[in-house]
Amino acid sequence: VQLQAFGGGVVQAGGSLRLSCAASGRTFSGYTLGWFRQATGKEHEFIAVIKRTSSNPIYSDSVKGRFTISRDNDKSTLYLQMNSLQLEDTAIYFCTASRTIIHSNLGVPSSWDYWGQGTQVTVSS
Repeated sequence: VQLQAFGGGVVQAGGSLRLSCAASGRTFSGYTLGWFRQATGKEHEFIAVIKRTSSNPIYSDSVKGRFTISRDNDKSTLYLQMNSLQLEDTAIYFCTASRTIIHSNLGVPSSWDYWGQGTQVTVSS
């Protein structure tokens, strides 16, 4: 599957942004999907994951209550709604996909099979 993330930009602190990730290739609904981010000089950070059935999304503590992950299998698109954005949310955001990832490895970047190219989110004061 090929992934392409878009929707990033510059937003003021406290504002909102919605990222999208369009997928092409093999059956979208068969993948577990996730979002990671990478701030300058830091490692990839797990943000959120949504499984094939869209039940019980999982979030990192840093975004829980502010970000919402969702998917539209008919449109082969993954979303990340980001509210109450903070300066520390500034990063490149990546969407990821895997058909075989296990629960204990969801936060491990190397466990994901496919990555989008990333979209920059900059939160300004």
